[in-house]
Amino acid sequence: MKKQEKLYEGKAKILYATDNPDLVVQYFKDDATAFNAQKKGTIVDKGVMNNKLSTTLFEYLAKGGIKTHFVEKLSDREMLCKKVSIVPVEVVVRNVLAGSLAKKLGMEEGVQLKQPVIEFYYKDDALGDPMINADHVLAFGWATKNEIDWISDCALKVDVLLIELFARHGIRLVDFKLEFGKHKGEVILADEISPDTSRLWDMASGEKMDKDRFRRDLGKVEESYAEVVRRICG
Repeated sequence: MKKQEKLYEGKAKILYATDNPDLVVQYFKDDATAFNAQKKGTIVDKGVMNNKLSTTLFEYLAKGGIKTHFVEKLSDREMLCKKVSIVPVEVVVRNVLAGSLAKKLGMEEGVQLKQPVIEFYYKDDALGDPMINADHVLAFGWATKNEIDWISDCALKVDVLLIELFARHGIRLVDFKLEFGKHKGEVILADEISPDTSRLWDMASGEKMDKDRFRRDLGKVEESYAEVVRRICG
């Protein structure tokens, strides 16, 4: 497998073609952004840590029956993935009141929700990733009814699996974002799972261990990412 031309560069990752048209190389950058790229910076070795954690979590989810784009880890910053056509819908699963939902409802962060909440956002940075619902997805043809139902079911299964794993290591899974793509006509989990895309709080202290430390200038950003990796990956 040989890495070839750059296909796409986003805020946190770069995708490269390979000599296999069904596979791509996903490269993890250290660039950090928040508030739809209004705030920019660097988290030292973030790419290395997110690649390592995403590898561990994709392998764990696969054992739990979740189909993902992950094939294998190639290097500290690169993983080999199935090439997908991304569904332009970000799926957020919330277990605890935090972030934009707490602000929107005028409530304090930290309330355990009585059931997981699934939210959909149209994937468009220029528009600020506006919140949408399943009817919008169907009306604009971004996914079929069967696909959006499968995505919702998959997101809830991922939630159950990740809550159990993180809890074993003293971490509270507050919320997280997932992205899905189509590979040879089949919808599968794609992108990454990391402190960039999740809210993770220490169960004992309540300390934030995710990108909120960057967003809110809380300090110890690299140390918190590294602690998540240490606990989950060993």
